[in-house]
Amino acid sequence: MKQRVVITGTGMITPLGHNVEDVWRNLLACKSGIEITKNFDAASFPTKFSAEVKDYNIFDHLSDTDKLKHKDADRNSSFILGAALQAWAQAGLPKTLSMDKTDDTTPRADRVGVYLGAGEGPPDFDNFIRPTAESWIKEDKAMDWKNWADVALKHMRPIHELQQEPNMSASHIAHLFKLRGLNMSCLTACAASTQAIGEASDLIRHGDADIIIAGGTHSMIHPLGITGFNRLTALSTRNDDHTTASRPFDDSRDGFVIAEGAGVIILESLESATKRGAPILAEVTGYGSTADAFRVTDQHDQGRGGIAAVELALETAGLSPDKIDYISAHGTGTAENDSIETHVIKTVFGEYAKSTPISSVKSSLGHLIAAAGVVELITCILAIRDNIIPPTLNLNTPDPALDLDYVPNTPRKQEVNVAMSNSFGFGGQNNTIIIEQYRDNKS
Repeated sequence: MKQRVVITGTGMITPLGHNVEDVWRNLLACKSGIEITKNFDAASFPTKFSAEVKDYNIFDHLSDTDKLKHKDADRNSSFILGAALQAWAQAGLPKTLSMDKTDDTTPRADRVGVYLGAGEGPPDFDNFIRPTAESWIKEDKAMDWKNWADVALKHMRPIHELQQEPNMSASHIAHLFKLRGLNMSCLTACAASTQAIGEASDLIRHGDADIIIAGGTHSMIHPLGITGFNRLTALSTRNDDHTTASRPFDDSRDGFVIAEGAGVIILESLESATKRGAPILAEVTGYGSTADAFRVTDQHDQGRGGIAAVELALETAGLSPDKIDYISAHGTGTAENDSIETHVIKTVFGEYAKSTPISSVKSSLGHLIAAAGVVELITCILAIRDNIIPPTLNLNTPDPALDLDYVPNTPRKQEVNVAMSNSFGFGGQNNTIIIEQYRDNKS
C-alpha cells in the first residue's frame, strides 16, 4: 500500500533572508533582494547586478566539532547546511541519528536519506588562473602543461577542488546528521530541486525511505556563470534600474536576474510523522516530470513538455484544474519562458486559466537556478498556511499577449488549500508539484 507523503520541516537561505519567516515577511512586504554584484567585480560585464546572499556564515550555526567537519564546505554547501539545520529543527528530529531504533519516535539512520537538486560549487578562479597565466607561451600561443601542473599542484587546494562535484552538498548533509539512507543528487538546471522533491516523494511513497531531506542549492554568481548567461542573452541588463529588473510577465521584461541560495524541506511518510508527533505543514499529492526533447537550452515553443508535466501532476494528485487555488509560476522574466508558461496554463486549465491566481516570486528573489523550485514550493506551503498569495513585482505594463491573473505588485488574501509549483529548466526539463493542506481523513 502506497504511503502518503507529508512535509514536516522547511528551511531557507536566500537573498531576502536567512530563514523562512524572514523571507516570507520580506516577500509580502514587496522587497527586492537584487543589488549590484559584490561576489566579484562585475563592473565590466553586461549585467552588473544579481541577488546575492548577504552576511551569512554557516560557522555561526555549527558546533566546534561540526565546524571542523565542514571546514571545506564551499558557498552552496554552506547554504544548504544552514537550510537543513532549520528544517531538521522544525521537524523535531534529534540532532543526529544512529542505527539503533529504541522507540517509534526515533527514526533509524538508514531509513533517512538526502535528495538534492544541487549545482556545482563556485570555481576557485584565483588558484586556477595563477598556473594558467604562468604557463601561457605567448610565442606559440600554447600551454606549457608541465609547468601548469607544477604550479597548480603547489597552490590549488585538493578538497576545495573536489567541492566542484554537485553531490558534495548532499554528502555534507548526510555527514552532519549521520544519515545512512539513500543519498542522491540531480542537476537538471532550473528544474533540479523540484525534481529532487518529486522523486524523493515517490521513494517514500513506495517505502524506500521514511524521511528524506529534499531541496536544492546553487551559487553561480561568479565570472564564469555570468559570462555564460550573458552570452545566451538570458540575463536582464537593466543596470540603470536593477532593483526592478526582474519583471516576469511584464511587456518590458528583458531577461532573468541570477540569484543564489538554498532551500530544504523534510519529506516524511505520514506513518512516520504521526508516530513522531511531528508538525505536518502540507501533503505532497501530485508530481509530473517530462522532457521537451526540443533544443539543448530552449523549451518547446508550444510547451509540449510543460503541458505534459502539469497534466501528469494533476493526474497523480487526482485533481481537476478547478481545484488548484494558486500556481507558483516558473516565471523567469524572459520573453520566451513567460509566454510558453502562459500557453501551458491556458492549454491545461482551459476555462479556469483566467480565474486561477499565478505569481512569480523570482520578481523579488531572483532566479536561484537549481534551488529555485524548492524555495518557490516553500512559499506555496506558506500561502496555504496563511491564505496569502505573494505578488509578482514590477508588473506595471502587462504584455497584451499574457492575459492571466499574475497577482501584480500586491499580496492577495485568498483561501489556498491546493497549490501547484512549476519548474521548467534549460534543456527542456519540466517538473510540476502539487501540494495540499493536510487532512487526516483524506481517503
